[in-house]
Amino acid sequence: MPDSPDRIFLFDTTLRDGEQSPGATMSLSEKIRMAQQLELLGVDIIEAGFAASSAGDFECVSTVAREIGNSSVASLCRTVIADIDKAAEALRHARKPRLHVFIATSALHMDYKLKLSPEEVLKATDTSVRHAVSCVRDVEFSCEDASRTDLDFMVEVCRTAIAAGAKTLNIPDTVGYAQPEEFAARIAYLKARIPGDIIISVHCHNDLGLAVANTLAAFRAGARQAEVTIGGIGERAGNCALEELVMNLTVRKAYYHLEHGISTQQIFPSMRTLSRIIGRPIPVNKPVVGANAFAHEAGIHQAGVLANPSTYEIMTPESIGLPGNNIVVGKHSGKNAIKSKLEGMGYHLESAQIDLILSAVKDLADKKKDIFDEDLEALVLEEIYRLPDKYKLLHLAVQSADSGIPPCAMLVLEIDGVKREHAQFGVGPIDAVFRGISVAVRHSPKLEQYAVNAITGGTDALGEVTVRISEQDKTAIGRGSHPDIINASARAYINALNRLVKMQEEK
Repeated sequence: MPDSPDRIFLFDTTLRDGEQSPGATMSLSEKIRMAQQLELLGVDIIEAGFAASSAGDFECVSTVAREIGNSSVASLCRTVIADIDKAAEALRHARKPRLHVFIATSALHMDYKLKLSPEEVLKATDTSVRHAVSCVRDVEFSCEDASRTDLDFMVEVCRTAIAAGAKTLNIPDTVGYAQPEEFAARIAYLKARIPGDIIISVHCHNDLGLAVANTLAAFRAGARQAEVTIGGIGERAGNCALEELVMNLTVRKAYYHLEHGISTQQIFPSMRTLSRIIGRPIPVNKPVVGANAFAHEAGIHQAGVLANPSTYEIMTPESIGLPGNNIVVGKHSGKNAIKSKLEGMGYHLESAQIDLILSAVKDLADKKKDIFDEDLEALVLEEIYRLPDKYKLLHLAVQSADSGIPPCAMLVLEIDGVKREHAQFGVGPIDAVFRGISVAVRHSPKLEQYAVNAITGGTDALGEVTVRISEQDKTAIGRGSHPDIINASARAYINALNRLVKMQEEK
């Protein structure tokens, strides 16, 4: 890492803490895609998971470690030797491995969760960090619930970790309790009492809406690493949002005088990638990346922006990667145009994959007049990144009338390569479709959420449906895109069922 005292390092934990956000579970292939986008974004460290927590997390850390070359790859581990060994094994192919060792240090956590004395916590810190350093050179140590830890004990634990070989100290506001001024004072207190070559990191939660503010305050006090997630997803109210933090440092560079390695033009593509993966739309009022962030409705605002955009825009849409080119995609588009358009959106596909998208574009162009970037991306996710299918929808017809006859869905499915036909009544067309699929595949999951979103404007918009289903304590999110909403709903439901099967196979 560079020695500049003004360089900020971004430690992204979207794949670990972010995935702990309810409903944000990702498959292995989705985690790899997200990790590749994070590397393209320019994050310094990717926390790929908690290798010792499950076979799935171990596989994710191991696979990300092999796939990622520019960013460091980290695995979280407790102050337990077995955890550290498991994490080190998962990271053995990483070009830049990091072990992230943590233990709780607040009296509340030590008494009620760990049931350890301060002396025992100090001993565990020393033993575990020394062992971690014997496995990899880059070791980070975290004091969980640091913002509620006695100041002098926090310093003592940190000094113990430094003596054992840790090079980065993470001070988490684990429960989002801190206020900016007091958190900055805590960071300054620690910085004055440890060697100057040790990097102080912060990990701020957003329970009181202060994660970004607390992180920026910590930077002003001398912290030089921040643990963040795309969109601020994570436990409870989430984490410090990478896009908000980075654009504060970028727009107000003359105030903070700090550098970072993020390619800001990849911010929106990263947010969009995450949104598609976890099935959550980007909130319209989300700072930096929301649809309203660059929208102006008030007449006086519109007049000002037309005269000079900087009157009401402190950053440009292009600066965060919102589409700025004018390549029009349609039924007459060639392979090179599709390739160029996709690369501009952050998708680098193989020749055969581009052929698939080109064919899908031409099919879609027969159904709707204009094809937008959002349509194109939906096709990429549908054709290239969907899970291997145990269940496939081949044909669907729905009859709905106001004649006293309930709606009926007629489906042709492929299940493990075998074609199966089924018809089912329901209280509505979507209900009939879902009931029919459930009977055909012999699964009856609980439908927890159903959402319809028009990907673009107009009555010919490509519709995207998101469903969340649960069965046997497993929850899966499915997505489907199609000009016909009922067809999109069926695709989303089947996509979720395929995810459930995959999760049960990995268990």
